[in-house]
Amino acid sequence: MKIDRLIGILSVLLQKEKTTAPELAERFEVSRRTINRDIEDLCKAGIPIRTVQGTGGGISIMDGYRMDRTVLTSRDMQMILAGLRSLDSVSKDRYYERLMEKIKAGSSRFVSGQDSILIDLTSWHKDTLIPKFEILQDAVENRHTVTFHYYAPSGESERSVDPYFLVFRWSDWYLWGWCHDRQDFRMFRISRMDRLQGTDTVYEVREAPVPDISDEKIFPGKIRVKVLFAPEMKWRLIEEFGPESFTVKDDGRMLFDADYSDMDSLVTWLLTFGDKAEILEPAEARTRLKEVIGNMAKIYGKEDDHEQTDEAEI
Repeated sequence: MKIDRLIGILSVLLQKEKTTAPELAERFEVSRRTINRDIEDLCKAGIPIRTVQGTGGGISIMDGYRMDRTVLTSRDMQMILAGLRSLDSVSKDRYYERLMEKIKAGSSRFVSGQDSILIDLTSWHKDTLIPKFEILQDAVENRHTVTFHYYAPSGESERSVDPYFLVFRWSDWYLWGWCHDRQDFRMFRISRMDRLQGTDTVYEVREAPVPDISDEKIFPGKIRVKVLFAPEMKWRLIEEFGPESFTVKDDGRMLFDADYSDMDSLVTWLLTFGDKAEILEPAEARTRLKEVIGNMAKIYGKEDDHEQTDEAEI
């Protein structure tokens, strides 16, 4: 990707007195013409790059900028490399691993041999995510429309979307793009996509707002919830909501008091605690839970009846 190459070129220039277009072209496996365009883009971004033609010439950062050559400390470089390494977890051809080696080659005195941060961005869907990620990444870069079958809580649908951003949030990957069906920007969870395909249709770039991925925007607190949890569930409350989300009662149980986004999600969440949670408020949630538990009892009651019938026949 172009942005990764620009970062790599800048890293080389910050650590070396001078380099040449052929050297950069060989290092980043692109043409000299591409390197020349990259140098122009870096200049437009405000980096004072000087190019000298002929024998003894080359590409370097202007002398007046030399004080900033050490702007990247060893820790800074470790953070950059950790970020690139994390992207390799969703890369099919290990592109970022090769990019890291190129950056390290020009930054050896800034980079120690020890990796202290390891990040895996594949979530729970590694086998299916990486092919999708590759299609979407190419579509974003080339401004091509994508199509897919989408599974949502509201139902299934065929979607045609102009992709703008790939977003990693809430331990999963999302696509932010212009939905042709809704005629607006929408967020799609990539794991819910099926039959994803890139197209040859080049879409007209719109003024795309950066997606608001704050918890308050995506999961607005609409329902005030009060739940009593058994003491052995403390680890889950701390993991999911933090130690300030509850108060410990005299009997050791924990009173959870917070806002929740919607009733269906609340009921589903409470069911994962089994008999270790008692919903106090709202009353509607108690009613819904009773209905669900009653329906489950009927289902498993039928299985018991079948077993008794089978035993009687034997």
